[in-house]
Amino acid sequence: MFTSEPILSLKNVVVYQEDTIILEDISFEMDKGDFAYLIGKTGSGKSSLLKTLYADLPLAQGDAYVAGYALFKIKENKVPMLRRKLGIVFQDFQLLQDRTIQENLTFAMRATGWKDSSKIKARMTEVLMRVGLGASINKYPFQLSGGEQQRVVIARALINEPALLLADEPTGNLDPEVADGILKLFQEINKSGTAIFMATHNYSFLKDYPAKVFKCENKKVDVVLNKNESNWFDRL
Repeated sequence: MFTSEPILSLKNVVVYQEDTIILEDISFEMDKGDFAYLIGKTGSGKSSLLKTLYADLPLAQGDAYVAGYALFKIKENKVPMLRRKLGIVFQDFQLLQDRTIQENLTFAMRATGWKDSSKIKARMTEVLMRVGLGASINKYPFQLSGGEQQRVVIARALINEPALLLADEPTGNLDPEVADGILKLFQEINKSGTAIFMATHNYSFLKDYPAKVFKCENKKVDVVLNKNESNWFDRL
């Protein structure tokens, strides 16, 4: 059944690292199919916010709903179910270097409930083809370039057809041309219906691929720009 509920909704959220307040009084929404950037200086709370959204940091204050799951004191046995609705892309790849791409993806798929080997292989082939790595299934991560490894990470994030993809500086370790290719891939994924919330330091993305921009600053998260505003990039 169609629902118009936001894919992401936060109200009066406070983000903690242990007993330290990192962000406070956060209230915003993202709709299904949205694309938004998250900017801010190093240490401003971008990663902490994303970790809260995929329940790596517990939410102890405020209301947050992500892909239909309430995060306030979410039960531990519900966290894997939440993460099956999400795609998560990190800057540092987090691939197992002693396993092939096939073995890396199989490991991730079995961890999220896939059991049938033929279905695993079929879906794996599908997502690798989508990111342009269909011929790399038997290679090891160290045999791939940084851009190719990040494409493997994106393929892994797409396995369960996520409603929302969270990306934490996904191009931070990549050359500009390679980074641009990754952003174009995100654009394609977004056009197919997946919402994307991407933390980045790369302001050229904001200019070349305009979207809504959230900014972490002074323990707050605010919408600073909408892509339809005139001269919006000059105001950053």
